[in-house]
Amino acid sequence: MAGPILHFSREEFAARQKAACAKMAEQGLDGLVMFRQESMYYLTGYDTMGFTMFQGLYMGADGRIALLTRTADKLQSRATSIIDDIRIWYDRAGATPGDDLRKMLEDYGCRGKRLGIEYHAYGLTAQRGKMVDAALEGFCKTTDASDLVRLLRLVKSPKELEYTRKAGALCDLIREVSLKHVKPGASTKAVFGKMMDAQMSAGGDPAASRWPFGGGEAKFFGRYHTGENIVGKEDNVLFEPGASYRLYHAATMYNVIVGKVDSRLRDMNKACADAIAACQDILRPGRTVGEVFAAHQKTFEKAGFGHATQAACGYTMGAMYPPTWMDWPMIYADNPQVIEPGMVFFTHMIVFDRPKDLSMCIGESVIVTNGAAERISNVPREIISV
Repeated sequence: MAGPILHFSREEFAARQKAACAKMAEQGLDGLVMFRQESMYYLTGYDTMGFTMFQGLYMGADGRIALLTRTADKLQSRATSIIDDIRIWYDRAGATPGDDLRKMLEDYGCRGKRLGIEYHAYGLTAQRGKMVDAALEGFCKTTDASDLVRLLRLVKSPKELEYTRKAGALCDLIREVSLKHVKPGASTKAVFGKMMDAQMSAGGDPAASRWPFGGGEAKFFGRYHTGENIVGKEDNVLFEPGASYRLYHAATMYNVIVGKVDSRLRDMNKACADAIAACQDILRPGRTVGEVFAAHQKTFEKAGFGHATQAACGYTMGAMYPPTWMDWPMIYADNPQVIEPGMVFFTHMIVFDRPKDLSMCIGESVIVTNGAAERISNVPREIISV
């Protein structure tokens, strides 16, 4: 039988696992139970959408690993990971897979031990979390260790950065595609389809988030929405597409002005351009994420748009699964996270002035280096009009 489908070397997985074990030792943990698919992919290569149902990955401080999943992922978990011990729980009336998890942990000598639990996970709903707590009550000591692997994932390896740069190139590709198809009478969904086709045809993966986009009232929407949206004769169409390569993400954000350009938009565009330049200049080793937000806010306030900004102006990016490509930390006021080389940020400068019916934004993804930030997705600094 052919070996597993892996996007990183076994040596890189081994280094990641060793780092995770070291963090467990620092935090006095005997093991970690993970529910975030991003953590499983990072440490073992396991790649699935099955996290929407109950599954958990155990990793002991001694490096031993075991996965509990469903029959639907029995083959895929083995075909996409380096995990040897794969346990199955069975769908049935009254099933409580938390008990199956406890049994697996029992086999690894976890009774009475101190385990970290990755509670911040989209697959571990409140109901499932309560089930896990009930199953482990009296069996072992537990503590929230949701950030253990997340923090390890912040600084990317050379291979991860290679995939991230490919995602950035895909962002530039689909931006160019959008400009070819935005015109009066066009369906924004049809434009979306052309962009998605270009991304997939170029070897990308579907992004973890649905893309915010639209004209008219939708130019103020920062989230995907359903319904028909037709480009007007004079319109302002907002795009926030993200691209993924081997699950590593980059994103971009921009407006396309159709027809006459309101002169006030030029002022807003300049403010966005100045703000993103200021933020990217702060994205250097030793600075903090909070300082990036402060540069954003100061620039917009100086330009007279402080009242129309958002409470966050970006976030980190990496290998992510639905429902979102947003990873932590977010770029907001006073965030103390120290910036390091190899981190990847999406910085978005957004001005929504609803009373004046004005919207403008510029967003790009960058890699933190030892010097100036490396832009991996690119948006023109001048107004984009068709």
